[in-house]
Amino acid sequence: MHKGRLSLIYLSIVSLYGILMLAEQNAWFGLSASVLIPLRIIVLIAFGYFVIKQKSLTAWILYSMFLGVEIGHDLPEAAVHLKIFSKIFLKLIKTIIGPLLFATLVVGIAGHSNLKQVGRMGLKSIIYFEIVTTLALFIGLAAINLSGAGIGVKLPEGAAHEDQITAVKQTTEEVILHIFPENIAKSVAEGQVLQIVIFSILFAIGLALVSEAKRKPMLEFTESLAEVMFKFTKVVMYFAPVGVGAAIAYTVSHMGLGILVNLFQLLATLYGALLFFLLFVLLPVALIVKVPLKKFFHAIAEPVSIAFATTSSEAALPKAMENMEKFGVPGKIVAFVLPTGYSFNLDGTTLYLSLASVFVAQVAGIDMTWKEQLMMVFTLMVTSKGVAGVPRASLVILLGTAASFGLPVWPIFIILGIDELMDMARTSVNVIGNCLATVVVAKWEGEFKQPCPDPKGRTNISSL
Repeated sequence: MHKGRLSLIYLSIVSLYGILMLAEQNAWFGLSASVLIPLRIIVLIAFGYFVIKQKSLTAWILYSMFLGVEIGHDLPEAAVHLKIFSKIFLKLIKTIIGPLLFATLVVGIAGHSNLKQVGRMGLKSIIYFEIVTTLALFIGLAAINLSGAGIGVKLPEGAAHEDQITAVKQTTEEVILHIFPENIAKSVAEGQVLQIVIFSILFAIGLALVSEAKRKPMLEFTESLAEVMFKFTKVVMYFAPVGVGAAIAYTVSHMGLGILVNLFQLLATLYGALLFFLLFVLLPVALIVKVPLKKFFHAIAEPVSIAFATTSSEAALPKAMENMEKFGVPGKIVAFVLPTGYSFNLDGTTLYLSLASVFVAQVAGIDMTWKEQLMMVFTLMVTSKGVAGVPRASLVILLGTAASFGLPVWPIFIILGIDELMDMARTSVNVIGNCLATVVVAKWEGEFKQPCPDPKGRTNISSL
């Protein structure tokens, strides 16, 4: 089914279900719960039939969210016992973190050991990537602190003792020492993300320094491991509807429906922050380097559409490379900058991760200092590299970061309920940012060529 039509159906069902739920909460239409509950169940049955016909994991996750809301609201005593399924899902996700981070970071660093050969272009690319993604992280951080989307969630007395966090004050020396691993197996077992990252970076540097004959087998192994872990993530995500539905049912049963308001505030905050990033970071960059904007918009329209529909940045990579070459960026620059950008320049994903991490703390009632938030931003800046290949792979990074900073993980399951809506936007921004990066580097190198008109008098880009 066409993406637009599918979204319209989702929106209609969500709206109808929301109206029926609000009608019960606010005594609208003079209808009692005994009438409204069966009406909502009928809507859910119709939604379920639609989901079965679509055979879409995204549709199943969305459906499980609403089913979880209904069960948590109508059968709170039963919903409490469903939490075991969300715990199973969480355990499966946690098994991914160590191998995935290790593999993607080693491939991202050692796999680009040819930076010595590309020299100036490689250095400029990396500097540009890190500046832009750092700005994205801080915009996300500022947006969630200003909106306070997760603040105000009311926990009933004694409802979530196991999720309560006791802050442990550490000295600066202890914080620094905690970053470095003493036993990588222990770091993986405990989910210490920064320690895994430090080990992976040092391992990748060592791998890049050995001879090609010895580097190649290990690099091929880590590339295979990364691919396997992406597939592993995909397999685990098939359990997501059960895990998400159970988590939502449990959450609504002991927190009420107020959490849903915070959820949509988060969605609005993300879209606002991404729009701000496009208008006040990427657009000024494009204007400064004098990118022909109209032709650039034509060039990125198709790859951005692919990214939006598939929620995977890498699905749009072939078309993005083709269009950037037609736009006037030399093939050698496109071939280096775009793939490298998919490891080091995920603007939308990094913005989302900083925003979502603080949202988790806000929902849990944890007041993180700016020092703690900045440390978390540093962690995200490193761990967010290389997650472009699989839809919702950022869930793994978010869970790992939350665990490293002593944050509860149950709010992440709530986020997952609307993750498809957020993923479409942040993935599109990833593609826009990487396409712009190729033009910026080409301009800096003095190798950008204006698109040549075709025999009919149109530019190549206009006819894409």
